[in-house]
Amino acid sequence: MKLTPPTPAAKGPTSRFTGDVFVNALHNGEAPSRLVAAMVRFTPGARTNWHSHPLGQTLHCTDGTGLVGTRDGTVIAMRPGDTVHTPPGEEHWHGATRDNMMCHLAMVEHHDGQSSTWLEPVTDQDYETAHTPTKETP
Repeated sequence: MKLTPPTPAAKGPTSRFTGDVFVNALHNGEAPSRLVAAMVRFTPGARTNWHSHPLGQTLHCTDGTGLVGTRDGTVIAMRPGDTVHTPPGEEHWHGATRDNMMCHLAMVEHHDGQSSTWLEPVTDQDYETAHTPTKETP
């Protein structure tokens, strides 16, 4: 057993995020573990770029209100206690709503040394469309 002290918060790079995002690394598995886990805090309006994960991703909302969107326009609203899983290879984004902060635990697994493929930023129009009630899944 090993206690891991908290890591300092690091500002998420603008090459992967829009707005202010802060990441605390929690775990970076050593073989045979492949688990990578982080606590990610998004300020209102902040979000990831489009991205995917070779083995999928699990997000667990701990605070605030967030959105997870996919290329087909599906949007899930996340609230504290909600868990969202994106399957392997699914291009998606996630972040806070325009009026609320959001914090989630992000969990992925490495596959051949890779855990994420980062793509282009989510447009402001796509982000605003995600707030449309008919697009949100309760």
